[in-house]
Amino acid sequence: MIILEENIEFETDFDKEQTAKDVVEHILDKEKCPWDVEVDILITDSEEVKEYNREYRDIDKTTDVLSFPNIDWEAPADYENVDEEEFNCSSFNPETELPILGEICLNKDRIISQAGEYGHSVKREFAFLIAHSMLHLLGYDHMEDDEAKVMEEKQKEYLEDLKISR
Repeated sequence: MIILEENIEFETDFDKEQTAKDVVEHILDKEKCPWDVEVDILITDSEEVKEYNREYRDIDKTTDVLSFPNIDWEAPADYENVDEEEFNCSSFNPETELPILGEICLNKDRIISQAGEYGHSVKREFAFLIAHSMLHLLGYDHMEDDEAKVMEEKQKEYLEDLKISR
Protein backbone atom coordinates (compact mmCIF):
# COMPACT_ATOMS: atom_id res chain seq x y z
CA MET A 1 0.00 0.00 0.00
CA ILE A 2 1.21 3.50 -0.73
CA ILE A 3 0.26 6.76 0.87
CA LEU A 4 1.01 9.64 -1.49
CA GLU A 5 1.03 13.14 -0.07
CA GLU A 6 1.68 16.35 -1.98
CA ASN A 7 2.41 19.57 -0.16
CA ILE A 8 3.00 21.47 -3.38
CA GLU A 9 0.95 21.74 -6.56
CA PHE A 10 2.18 19.27 -9.16
CA GLU A 11 -0.07 18.87 -12.17
CA THR A 12 0.81 16.05 -14.54
CA ASP A 13 -0.67 14.33 -17.57
CA PHE A 14 -0.56 10.98 -15.75
CA ASP A 15 -2.05 9.60 -12.55
CA LYS A 16 0.74 10.02 -10.00
CA GLU A 17 -0.90 7.81 -7.39
CA GLN A 18 -1.48 4.95 -9.84
CA THR A 19 2.03 5.23 -11.27
CA ALA A 20 3.56 5.22 -7.78
CA LYS A 21 1.40 2.24 -6.79
CA ASP A 22 2.39 0.32 -9.93
CA VAL A 23 6.11 0.90 -9.37
CA VAL A 24 6.04 0.14 -5.64
CA GLU A 25 3.95 -3.02 -5.99
CA HIS A 26 5.96 -4.30 -8.96
CA ILE A 27 9.26 -3.90 -7.12
CA LEU A 28 7.93 -5.50 -3.94
CA ASP A 29 6.72 -8.42 -6.06
CA LYS A 30 9.96 -8.76 -8.07
CA GLU A 31 12.04 -8.50 -4.90
CA LYS A 32 9.83 -11.18 -3.31
CA CYS A 33 8.84 -9.11 -0.27
CA PRO A 34 6.97 -11.58 1.95
CA TRP A 35 5.01 -8.92 3.85
CA ASP A 36 2.19 -6.50 3.21
CA VAL A 37 3.78 -3.11 3.83
CA GLU A 38 3.08 0.57 3.52
CA VAL A 39 5.35 2.98 1.62
CA ASP A 40 4.87 6.68 2.28
CA ILE A 41 5.68 9.11 -0.53
CA LEU A 42 5.87 12.88 -0.17
CA ILE A 43 6.08 15.18 -3.18
CA THR A 44 7.54 18.54 -2.24
CA ASP A 45 9.88 21.26 -3.53
CA SER A 46 13.65 21.84 -3.55
CA GLU A 47 13.66 23.91 -0.38
CA GLU A 48 11.90 21.29 1.73
CA VAL A 49 14.08 18.50 0.34
CA LYS A 50 17.10 20.62 1.24
CA GLU A 51 15.77 21.01 4.79
CA TYR A 52 15.25 17.22 5.14
CA ASN A 53 18.69 16.56 3.68
CA ARG A 54 20.27 18.97 6.16
CA GLU A 55 18.28 17.66 9.13
CA TYR A 56 18.63 13.92 8.50
CA ARG A 57 21.87 13.64 6.52
CA ASP A 58 23.85 16.76 7.50
CA ILE A 59 24.07 17.72 3.82
CA ASP A 60 23.16 21.34 3.16
CA LYS A 61 21.89 21.03 -0.41
CA THR A 62 18.88 19.80 -2.27
CA THR A 63 18.66 16.55 -4.19
CA ASP A 64 16.14 14.79 -6.41
CA VAL A 65 14.93 12.19 -3.91
CA LEU A 66 15.52 11.07 -0.35
CA SER A 67 14.85 7.57 0.97
CA PHE A 68 14.25 6.75 4.62
CA PRO A 69 14.19 2.97 5.16
CA ASN A 70 12.76 1.53 8.36
CA ILE A 71 14.85 -1.63 8.17
CA ASP A 72 18.57 -1.87 8.80
CA TRP A 73 19.35 -4.51 6.19
CA GLU A 74 22.26 -6.94 6.55
CA ALA A 75 22.03 -7.54 2.80
CA PRO A 76 19.61 -6.19 0.18
CA ALA A 77 16.15 -7.77 0.35
CA ASP A 78 17.42 -10.34 2.86
CA TYR A 79 14.09 -10.87 4.58
CA GLU A 80 15.32 -13.91 6.52
CA ASN A 81 17.60 -11.74 8.65
CA VAL A 82 15.01 -9.12 9.55
CA ASP A 83 13.44 -9.31 12.98
CA GLU A 84 9.88 -9.20 11.64
CA GLU A 85 8.33 -8.62 15.05
CA GLU A 86 10.65 -5.66 15.75
CA PHE A 87 10.02 -4.25 12.26
CA ASN A 88 6.25 -4.56 12.69
CA CYS A 89 6.32 -2.92 16.12
CA SER A 90 8.75 -0.10 15.34
CA SER A 91 7.09 1.10 12.17
CA PHE A 92 3.46 0.06 12.52
CA ASN A 93 0.82 2.49 11.21
CA PRO A 94 -2.34 1.98 13.29
CA GLU A 95 -4.50 3.61 10.60
CA THR A 96 -3.54 1.18 7.83
CA GLU A 97 -2.60 -1.65 10.21
CA LEU A 98 0.58 -2.16 8.19
CA PRO A 99 4.28 -1.77 8.97
CA ILE A 100 5.89 1.12 7.06
CA LEU A 101 8.78 -0.08 4.88
CA GLY A 102 10.00 3.50 4.63
CA GLU A 103 9.42 6.98 3.33
CA ILE A 104 10.31 8.53 -0.01
CA CYS A 105 10.63 12.29 -0.43
CA LEU A 106 10.44 13.42 -4.08
CA ASN A 107 11.60 16.81 -5.31
CA LYS A 108 9.00 18.05 -7.84
CA ASP A 109 11.41 20.69 -9.18
CA ARG A 110 14.06 18.09 -9.95
CA ILE A 111 11.56 15.65 -11.44
CA ILE A 112 10.62 18.30 -13.99
CA SER A 113 14.14 19.59 -14.67
CA GLN A 114 15.74 16.14 -14.90
CA ALA A 115 13.05 14.89 -17.27
CA GLY A 116 14.02 17.74 -19.61
CA GLU A 117 17.73 17.21 -19.03
CA TYR A 118 17.56 13.48 -19.82
CA GLY A 119 15.08 13.88 -22.66
CA HIS A 120 12.30 11.73 -21.28
CA SER A 121 8.84 12.26 -19.82
CA VAL A 122 8.02 13.59 -16.37
CA LYS A 123 6.24 10.27 -15.76
CA ARG A 124 9.43 8.36 -16.51
CA GLU A 125 11.50 10.53 -14.14
CA PHE A 126 8.83 10.27 -11.43
CA ALA A 127 8.71 6.46 -11.79
CA PHE A 128 12.50 6.19 -11.95
CA LEU A 129 13.00 8.11 -8.70
CA ILE A 130 10.42 5.94 -6.95
CA ALA A 131 12.08 2.77 -8.29
CA HIS A 132 15.47 4.05 -7.16
CA SER A 133 14.13 4.83 -3.69
CA MET A 134 12.30 1.53 -3.39
CA LEU A 135 15.58 -0.28 -3.94
CA HIS A 136 17.12 1.84 -1.16
CA LEU A 137 14.17 0.96 1.11
CA LEU A 138 14.98 -2.70 0.40
CA GLY A 139 18.64 -2.27 1.35
CA TYR A 140 20.32 -1.66 -2.01
CA ASP A 141 22.94 1.04 -2.34
CA HIS A 142 25.19 2.53 -5.01
CA MET A 143 28.26 3.64 -3.08
CA GLU A 144 30.48 1.03 -4.76
CA ASP A 145 30.65 0.42 -8.52
CA ASP A 146 29.36 -3.16 -8.25
CA GLU A 147 26.42 -2.02 -6.08
CA ALA A 148 25.62 0.79 -8.50
CA LYS A 149 25.59 -1.66 -11.41
CA VAL A 150 23.10 -3.93 -9.62
CA MET A 151 20.80 -0.99 -8.82
CA GLU A 152 21.00 0.40 -12.36
CA GLU A 153 20.15 -2.97 -13.89
CA LYS A 154 17.21 -3.53 -11.53
CA GLN A 155 15.84 0.00 -12.08
CA LYS A 156 16.02 -0.43 -15.85
CA GLU A 157 14.46 -3.91 -15.79
CA TYR A 158 11.61 -2.97 -13.46
CA LEU A 159 10.67 0.15 -15.39
CA GLU A 160 10.84 -1.74 -18.69
CA ASP A 161 8.55 -4.40 -17.18
CA LEU A 162 6.05 -1.58 -16.57
CA LYS A 163 6.57 -0.15 -20.09
CA ILE A 164 7.99 3.06 -18.62
CA SER A 165 11.07 3.72 -20.69
CA ARG A 166 13.22 6.58 -21.85
